[in-house]
Amino acid sequence: MGSAAAPAASAGKATPAPAGIDVASLPCENPMLLAIGTMTASLIQILDTTIANVAIPHMQSALGATSDEISWVLTSYIVAVALAMPLTGWLADRVGSRRLFMGSVAGFVVTSMLCGMAQNVTQMVVFRALQGATGAFISPLSQSTMIDTNKPSRQAQMMAIWGMGIMIGPIMGPILGGWLTENWNWRSVFYVNVPLGALALAIMAAELPSRPIVRRRFDLFGYALVAVALTAVQLLLDRGNHVDWFDSGEIWIYLGVALSCGWVGVIHLATAPAPLFDRRLFGDGNYVFALAFTAIVGLVMFANMALLPPMLQRLFGYGVIDTGMVLMPRGVGTLIAMQFSGWLMRRGHDPRMAMAVGFVITGFSLWQMTGWSLAADYQLFATVGFIQGIGLGLVFIPLNASAFATLPPELRTDGASLLNLLRSIGSSVGISVVITLLARNVQVSHSDLAGHVTSSATTLIDISALDRFQAAGDAALRMIDGEVTRQAGMVAYLDDFKLMMWLTFATVPFIALMRRADLSTAVRLATARQQSETDAPPVDLPH
Repeated sequence: MGSAAAPAASAGKATPAPAGIDVASLPCENPMLLAIGTMTASLIQILDTTIANVAIPHMQSALGATSDEISWVLTSYIVAVALAMPLTGWLADRVGSRRLFMGSVAGFVVTSMLCGMAQNVTQMVVFRALQGATGAFISPLSQSTMIDTNKPSRQAQMMAIWGMGIMIGPIMGPILGGWLTENWNWRSVFYVNVPLGALALAIMAAELPSRPIVRRRFDLFGYALVAVALTAVQLLLDRGNHVDWFDSGEIWIYLGVALSCGWVGVIHLATAPAPLFDRRLFGDGNYVFALAFTAIVGLVMFANMALLPPMLQRLFGYGVIDTGMVLMPRGVGTLIAMQFSGWLMRRGHDPRMAMAVGFVITGFSLWQMTGWSLAADYQLFATVGFIQGIGLGLVFIPLNASAFATLPPELRTDGASLLNLLRSIGSSVGISVVITLLARNVQVSHSDLAGHVTSSATTLIDISALDRFQAAGDAALRMIDGEVTRQAGMVAYLDDFKLMMWLTFATVPFIALMRRADLSTAVRLATARQQSETDAPPVDLPH
């Protein structure tokens, strides 16, 4: 550590170090080993948001479920995560961050085993809900742990490492899930969490420190409002496609409940003496902007990941493994950009500039995607994916560094839970919007293209003569309709890419509204807090 005032802490019995110059607020003996354990836990939780999607058709067949029933396997997980995640800060204070983190990982491993052993769809839905509820705390706790156990000068590097799991997990999930399903069976996508979770728990038992327990009052009414609103939003987004959106009374009920509870929740947050989330979080302008930008990053990243695999498999005929190889360069670009943006942060460069450049590069890659056609090949997909990975990687680290640079340590767990919650909501909204627009635009584009299929447009086939040869005519018409459907699908995907492109570019001007916050800012604020707590005379901190 950078100061003799920061004593080494034994696992589980750490006392927060005084906030001083370049000193971790929660020191541990081996922060790099702890980072490995923390990232392993975070990775298995992130992987499970996408790894099970590939196995759904096999799961449906094995469990004898209908398509509507099997959709609840995904819905139950998403809703459980949304319900549990807002509790992270209060539970960490109440039972201790170490106990909560290790209990969450252990619960996630056990429920993963139960999912692998499920014998019917009811058991699978229940076990997936339990898996989501126990694993919801892993992401925010892993993020706050990697910040708290490292000194400010290394926090950007730690956020780069943490960000790798967040950004690479959704890319690797379908690849790993497809490989396991093809070579073993669908149950193996859950059993793979067991050895990795055991490794994470062993490292945490040896290295993970804990914050002191704080007797913090639980805002039951505030949580109930948040929980009901989030559940209604998630059900609206997930069930919308199944029940034809606002043509169904079910969706109107979800919307009314979400708006009512959300409105009352905002008033309660502003007026309650001890709300669920500390109001100081929303008084920090950088953190509020980070919440909005995190939702947009979640929308663009996860919506893209929801669109590309089916596009590559249905329109271009790629297999599961080939699809994974096409998406791999995106992850490589993200890894490179994250390390570079972490280096920029350590050198004291303005994080807002890196974020702006990252959003512009991401928007540029989406613009390139709007020019794709059915003649596109692997090289084009890989190149554009690599560029997009660079853009997202440049955004992620400065965004998280700016969000936490001005937050006091005691607010980091709450702050991390909200950031992860907004990313989850952004991804859910993004996926629902692009999938809905895709389905509707396919129909519209098919109708438009079919209207231009005439004898003059199909020079290789005489449509007027098809009625004389019934069998051959039916086959030819099916062939024409199949090609029109493929072209309509491609047009619909391009419309989605265009929507995400404009959203990304529209975000760039708002970055200027953030205050500059770099590593020196975090050190200065830590020093100021130390002086305030010890009643030391103030010093003039350089800007």
